[in-house]
Amino acid sequence: MIEIKNLTLQRGNKTLLQNANLSIYPGQRVALIGKNGSGKSSLFALIEGKINYDSGDFRLPKHWKPATVKQETPALDIAAIDFVLQGDIELQQLQLELRHAEERNEGIRQGELHARLEEIDAYSAPARAAKLLTGLGFSQQEQLQPVRSFSGGWRMRLNLAQALMYRTELLLLDEPTNHLDLETVLWLENHLASINTTQIIISHDRDFLNATTNITVELAQQQLTLYGGNYDFYQQERAQRLSQQQNAYLKQQAHIQHLEAFINRFKAKATKAVQAQSRIKALAKLERIAPAHLDSEFSFTFNQPEHLPNPLLKLENLSLGYSDKTILHNISLSVQSGARYGLLGVNGSGKSTLIKAISGSLSPQAGQIIRAEKLKIGYFAQHQLETLRADQSPVWHIQQLSPQVREQEIRNYLGSFAFIGEMALEPIAPFSGGEKARLALAMIVWQKPNLLLLDEPTNHLDLDMRHALTIALQSFQGALIVVSHDRSLLESTTDSFIYLNQGTLHHFDGDLNNYRQWRLTQEQNHNELLHASSDSINRKEQKKQQAQQRQQKARLIKPLLANIEKAEHEMDRLQQQLQQYEQFLANEEAYLDENKTKLQQTITQLSEVKVKLAQIEEKWLEWQQQIEAINQTHLIDA
Repeated sequence: MIEIKNLTLQRGNKTLLQNANLSIYPGQRVALIGKNGSGKSSLFALIEGKINYDSGDFRLPKHWKPATVKQETPALDIAAIDFVLQGDIELQQLQLELRHAEERNEGIRQGELHARLEEIDAYSAPARAAKLLTGLGFSQQEQLQPVRSFSGGWRMRLNLAQALMYRTELLLLDEPTNHLDLETVLWLENHLASINTTQIIISHDRDFLNATTNITVELAQQQLTLYGGNYDFYQQERAQRLSQQQNAYLKQQAHIQHLEAFINRFKAKATKAVQAQSRIKALAKLERIAPAHLDSEFSFTFNQPEHLPNPLLKLENLSLGYSDKTILHNISLSVQSGARYGLLGVNGSGKSTLIKAISGSLSPQAGQIIRAEKLKIGYFAQHQLETLRADQSPVWHIQQLSPQVREQEIRNYLGSFAFIGEMALEPIAPFSGGEKARLALAMIVWQKPNLLLLDEPTNHLDLDMRHALTIALQSFQGALIVVSHDRSLLESTTDSFIYLNQGTLHHFDGDLNNYRQWRLTQEQNHNELLHASSDSINRKEQKKQQAQQRQQKARLIKPLLANIEKAEHEMDRLQQQLQQYEQFLANEEAYLDENKTKLQQTITQLSEVKVKLAQIEEKWLEWQQQIEAINQTHLIDA
């Protein structure tokens, strides 16, 4: 288990943990929560062995090798599935050792390595890697594409798949849902629940934490506090604990006031001096209870828009895309004042493309967007953080929007976004992603928009800021279109859903649970829908294609079946030899002096037969897998 005892951890001049204690047992699935900058990622770095603690004790079982998600992926030429397979480090090492043993003709070592490969189910590794990639949204064709062909967000998915491929006793996941769509988040929840390993997860997605964890550890005020349940349980228990602490604090304060009043009243009187001194000593020895401390919460609101035209805008028969490639076709939508849409769809379906077009940063290929004269858009995009000036302060960024407003008024406003004191005047270069996201939101709120376009606004926000954003959006008077994998945000701030599917926009009649079920049904019926949409191909041509596929399949499988038959005969022969050698070794006469030479020969022959048998079995399995792959490919193509 992981043990932390009286541990103090500092980073620079900041103390993250002070005499902290925690025990995590094998198999527990732990949510690690706390404000941005509280030290969650530093605690991960400590567990990984990347940094040292300052005092106390930290213990991790020696055989535990934590698996983590890499933050960067080089532009590699290897296929995506091969990149994921590299996550199984033990498999990679065994395969390398086997190649060396084969080059050196080390029969016994080869046999040992084959046995270990079978032990770890090495032959199913490609299938496991393909399953992970499919769950994370990669098609069969994409799994064979080079890593360098994918964008940054998709490479992060590859990193996640590689980490999940790793054979480990401890899985550390830091914001694993940031680059995922809603469908993929749901798949990841199910996958994490199915694997038997200790997990520690940092996430600001409360629904994801509720689905994947059974223990919650809060990092706050330099301490680690454990709660025996998921995030909802933590919230209930924390509220009760703080309430009890506050009640005890108020009761103690009343007792202190009573003692102090007695001391002040009677310490000058000789008849009461002894009692007064006794109370002074009691007061000095009293172990003080701290008031219940609720970390300062963000509190902001969207001001009433100056104008609320109706409708705000109309999309009429839009075609959208890039260069010669069209992604969305015939998109029509009327956005009324007060409309609150959640925009759904898998990654790559065109959600960000549609948002960009509405914002005005992407011109339509066809159709038109009719905007109201008083339309004022507030647009939050993931890339928006990159447009902030790293060498300038939060105050400076607001001043660019309203040069005439006094600095103190801007500083008062920024305080509600936790830019307090000198932080409001410092360059934002060292700010965390969450702090920059807060500033981008502050800039949008300041402008009093009447249409909000939010494309994954919560990616870098902690739970408190997400809650504050949700509350603010609930009272927003304008129209709203949100793209987010945060189900709590979607369910709490929108009242209808639209979704993109196969390049077109549709209204969805139902809630997110209905949408989830619908998506699952869609996946199950995917092949049938493909067949139904191809009714323009006449049956004669279709039968001809199927016959050609059967012939091709037969040509591919025939030599493999011949190899398998030959291998099975050889395995039978070797099994008989193996049985003869083992019978001889089981006989007491084999160990007599006159049989010494034969004994040595038999032991050598037994080892050689085992090695040959393992090699043939490996080939047999390889041919079987090839047949299975051919059958699967032709099943998909059929």
